[in-house]
Amino acid sequence: MRVVLILLCLSMSLPAAAQDRRPSHCIALAQTPGVSFVHKASYRDKVEKHSVRISYLSHASFLIQSDGGINVVTDYTGFIGVTDLVPDVVTMNHAHDTHWTTSPDPAIPHVLRGWGPYNQGIDHHLDLGSMLVRNVPTDIRSFGGVEEKGNSIFVFEVAGLCIGHLGHLHHEPNDAQYAALGRLDVVMAAVDGGMSLDTATMMRVLKRLRVQVVIPMHWFEDWTLTSFLTGMSEEYVIDRSEGNSLEVSLRALPSQPTIKLLYPRFLQDP
Repeated sequence: MRVVLILLCLSMSLPAAAQDRRPSHCIALAQTPGVSFVHKASYRDKVEKHSVRISYLSHASFLIQSDGGINVVTDYTGFIGVTDLVPDVVTMNHAHDTHWTTSPDPAIPHVLRGWGPYNQGIDHHLDLGSMLVRNVPTDIRSFGGVEEKGNSIFVFEVAGLCIGHLGHLHHEPNDAQYAALGRLDVVMAAVDGGMSLDTATMMRVLKRLRVQVVIPMHWFEDWTLTSFLTGMSEEYVIDRSEGNSLEVSLRALPSQPTIKLLYPRFLQDP
């Protein structure tokens, strides 16, 4: 009886905002039917129903588009190409200046920084109806030491999918962080081999997350990318088909988890 009373008191003490939050289906659901993807020609094309388009722009920046018309840019640096497209949401991390900008376009409705006050982190839970954007804070190396919660992994829950952008990840997530991430169907992962995570650790992270589709990013030379692809090839199919974008939907489980190699290209309006 005492335990029940304690739990009741704790539930009553939670902030109202936290109680009103739409729960994460990526954390709540342990199973997934899987993902399949098809290619699309242009970011200006309409996204197919129940699908998400992911376009690789540069370095660690991706454009994520929902079938409901939401446009998100990850690790936004202030430039996405020669285009009049204004994202609805941008996310940023401040491990390096290639992952953020001090002067985001004021026309962007939601600018989500992956850091807060020093060593305190930040909490995002942006509910856009057809898309939920949330973050899991991680530590970064800083001036020879460590800044706790100085970066974030961002998770985009849309069209039944759980899409993760690992950002400039500097350490393997701990058990609490793995739990907070939940299921991830698609992950954008840095494969530079050392500036973020070393290749062996990144492979261990992806395998523990049981990611179905991995999109490599943050690679500077072919040897770092090749090392990652070689290390993952026993458990992942390597798809080297040309292009900078794909459409993803929650449909049928691939016969084997897949690494989809995209080639970065800034947006350019016709």
